Amino acid sequence: MNSLPTRLAALLAALLLAACAPSARDVREPAPAPAHPVLLVSIDGAHPGRLFKGDTPNLDALARRGVRAEGMRPAYPSLTFPNHYTLVTGLRPDRHGIVDNRMRDPALGEFTMADRGAVGDGRWWDDGEPLWVTAQAHGLRTATMFWPGSEAAVHGVRPDHWLPFQYGLPESERVATVLDWLDLPPSKRPHLLTLYFERVDTAGHVHGPASPQARAALATVDAAIGELVAGLEARGLRGRVNLVVVSDHGMAGIHPDRTVFVEDLLPPRSADVVHLGSQAGFNPRPGKQALLEAALLGRRGHVECWRREDLPARWAFGTHPRVPAIYCQADTGWRIESREHRARSKSPPHLGAHGFDPADPAMQALFLADGPDLADAATLPLFDNVHLHPLLLELLGLPAMPQTDGDPAVLRPALSAGSP
Repeated sequence: MNSLPTRLAALLAALLLAACAPSARDVREPAPAPAHPVLLVSIDGAHPGRLFKGDTPNLDALARRGVRAEGMRPAYPSLTFPNHYTLVTGLRPDRHGIVDNRMRDPALGEFTMADRGAVGDGRWWDDGEPLWVTAQAHGLRTATMFWPGSEAAVHGVRPDHWLPFQYGLPESERVATVLDWLDLPPSKRPHLLTLYFERVDTAGHVHGPASPQARAALATVDAAIGELVAGLEARGLRGRVNLVVVSDHGMAGIHPDRTVFVEDLLPPRSADVVHLGSQAGFNPRPGKQALLEAALLGRRGHVECWRREDLPARWAFGTHPRVPAIYCQADTGWRIESREHRARSKSPPHLGAHGFDPADPAMQALFLADGPDLADAATLPLFDNVHLHPLLLELLGLPAMPQTDGDPAVLRPALSAGSP
């Protein structure tokens, strides 16, 4: 259990940060306050196939009571930051600009998830408009408990309440902070809230998606979902909040023996390496483009490489200037790595990864939802995750975005007959 001082400290920190946040520059037609707040929860790395296996009684109960999908297909590349931003913008990474967890921009330099300065720099995120910015432009209140993009002033706007990401913060403390936000007086209570858990993704990477450790991680997060639901019930909010639970991608097993070393692909001093992993991105050095293309383009064993403008059309990826000039995709279960990095690493090689072709069933993400404006006991077919954003807009009573990759019709069956 969390101590009251810990919970109050978290809430006070959030309120202090909110007080320092810039105000919205874009004020639109005020929207009526939605009758039912929307709480969007992400379980990073959770695969829909892990439900109903005995580890997730609370998620299973939500899925049976409300609406769930057989799966949700991530956008390409199937990575954490690109897909979390897709979920809240309705744009594919090639349009919202968060094209990888690690990027380079001609004007902004380098972006990594661990660089708090870059993560908090709104210029990286400004090609998209996240849901909390849209909501605030229409006069609604927002709160984010860890969501990629929420630490930055995107278009000059931060959520009304937000916290810098703290890896490993106990799930129960995160839940308690969200419930504290719902305890605020009606005039201050958020209409949109987000909640994020990384434990399942971490365990899947380190130990593999089918490992006992990954199952235990999912059970821990499921227990936190149980705490959340119990907290809503205790406040009389169980039937008055639209709870939407998603993930960004699934996870595939990998093995150190299934590695393609970048030193075996690149001619010496021919390219700048932007990122390695399930995919790899390279920019040719001056005068080396022809040499680099001759060495990389096409299939090279368990890796296939393209010029960015020639990437498969089904990925809708390759036009944004942050996409490296030469882009390589590893087959599912393989990784592109450097021998130098492996030699320097003090940790055992990972046994799980994502970032593979979104068409691979192992990459599918989770979607389930329950609430007064959502259908009961319904199962939907697999859908692309860009269609979640229009559903969230409808639940909040907000107009459709003029620029979107999502189609409101796809998830309209998730709504109850009497929903807005």
